[in-house]
Amino acid sequence: MGYKTDKDRKFFFNFKEFLDGQQSAGIVLIICTLLSLFLANSSFGENYLHIWETPLGLSFGTWSLKHGLLEWVNDGLMAVFFLFVGLEIKRELIDGELSSVKGALLPLLVALGGMIVPALFYTCTNLVNGDLRGFGIPMATDIAFALGALSLLGNKIPSNLKVFLMALAVIDDLGAIVVIALFYGGEFNVSYLLLSFGSFLLLLLLNRLKIRSLTLYLIGGLFLWYFMLHSGVHATIAGVLLALAIPFDVKYTDKYTLPAWLVHHLHRPINFVIMPIFAIANTAISINTSSIGDMNVKVSLGIFLGLFAGKVLGIFGSTYLAVKTKISALPSGVQWSDVVGMGFLGGIGFTMSIFVTTLAFAGDAALIDNSKLVIIVTSTLSGLVGYLFLKFIHK
Repeated sequence: MGYKTDKDRKFFFNFKEFLDGQQSAGIVLIICTLLSLFLANSSFGENYLHIWETPLGLSFGTWSLKHGLLEWVNDGLMAVFFLFVGLEIKRELIDGELSSVKGALLPLLVALGGMIVPALFYTCTNLVNGDLRGFGIPMATDIAFALGALSLLGNKIPSNLKVFLMALAVIDDLGAIVVIALFYGGEFNVSYLLLSFGSFLLLLLLNRLKIRSLTLYLIGGLFLWYFMLHSGVHATIAGVLLALAIPFDVKYTDKYTLPAWLVHHLHRPINFVIMPIFAIANTAISINTSSIGDMNVKVSLGIFLGLFAGKVLGIFGSTYLAVKTKISALPSGVQWSDVVGMGFLGGIGFTMSIFVTTLAFAGDAALIDNSKLVIIVTSTLSGLVGYLFLKFIHK
């Protein structure tokens, strides 16, 4: 398997262009978050919050599909985002940094440490009379903000540290997908699960036959998403499964293979349309004295400790163990102080942590809003500490 044209290689391996996109995408997300918080706490706030509850849907006879606007964002648009993430993961596994055992071993071990330790921090904090449902919240890392913060430092940072963080973030995303699929679904509906499985098999059959029609894959993916939505497994997993089913080495046009074409055309809509809409919709939080006073202390402390302390300890600790036991080695040019800074940047949970929050505490609007607020504050603190630390050691 490989790239059919030099154009494919350019889109998949122009790492500098990718980092530049993440930097600008991070700025857009910050602006959208501040705008949403401002509107939610303005005189227009009550009406603004109600906008996201607006029911939207389709009906054909006895068949109907209706959800609130916020649900459409989290279940629909995020499925497209996870399609993009799935394509990136597949590319890394087939022909990228994770395609060899040697290349994948260190980021795999570090990603596991960066997920398990934050989850343990949260679990220990909430073990007695707490809420254990949120253990997955501090496990996530926001790849756009983490890479964006790193790219702000420019050429001062070793290039291998950027590649290391990129590989780590890809595996972290894969881990988040597994956690969502296993722990944050609803009650399982066997009929829809079987229909989902059947849809995925049909997509794999298209792959096996080397079908190049994007329309067929998207139609199959749409059915897969609908069945998954009603199966009890979260609908966004359909995006990942669709990405896995799309053949990697089938040409779509004279210039691009099918996944290369999709990555190229999804990159900007994901960064500058879908994720900003997600940020606006999910940070519509009304902040007042009573809501702060009613915050669940154990949940808030668990999220804070998991993201701010658990991430850096998990990432640094697992890296240290892997290197000292000679399982792997630090990337060339990367120092131990770089790993500490990267660990703090890993504590930027933001969009992924917020997404897991909506799943973990579904039905408890107050707890969701409080948790989102803690995530925003902690992610900002982690990002600033990581950025300033790396800037200081590389000045």
